[in-house]
Amino acid sequence: MRVISGLKKGLSLKAVPGSSTRPTTDKVKEAIFNIVGPYFDGGSGLDLYAGTGGLGIEALSRGMDNVIFVDQNKKAISIIKDNLQHCSFSENAEVYRNDANRALKALIKRERSFDLIFLDPPYAQQQLANELSIIVDFHLIRENGMIVCESGLGTTMPEHLSTLERVRQEAYGDTLITIYRN
Repeated sequence: MRVISGLKKGLSLKAVPGSSTRPTTDKVKEAIFNIVGPYFDGGSGLDLYAGTGGLGIEALSRGMDNVIFVDQNKKAISIIKDNLQHCSFSENAEVYRNDANRALKALIKRERSFDLIFLDPPYAQQQLANELSIIVDFHLIRENGMIVCESGLGTTMPEHLSTLERVRQEAYGDTLITIYRN
């Protein structure tokens, strides 16, 4: 697993030991950023089920100003911090150990909003439609912002949800990538 492009192109990233985290493959990561970027002129991101931090770090490498990383796994939080330090992005990041629901509530209270949000929950625990509703209803995604959802291949994702419009959906092996624009 590595940074695909941008300032830190080629740097390797640590993986979370064990099978509790399913990192996004380099092939899928490259496909995602070819759709949503490929590069950014600043902006703010949220990596809600961060795992190794690979998606958020890729966004930082490609020009995003800052990213908030959230994961509930203690090992994942440690790996995210290590990967951020290895890439010299610690100053551009906030890392929190929390579950997705509590994290969204905390971000609402802080009145945060984002240009790019990654939702890559463990396939067995997906509540993507509910999380998308919260994100839209509480204005966590900015106008013209994008949300990238990673789910299992059999998942049905809505075409529209409030102000969100599905702009692309692609299958990669057993992974379904769905991208929304606000």
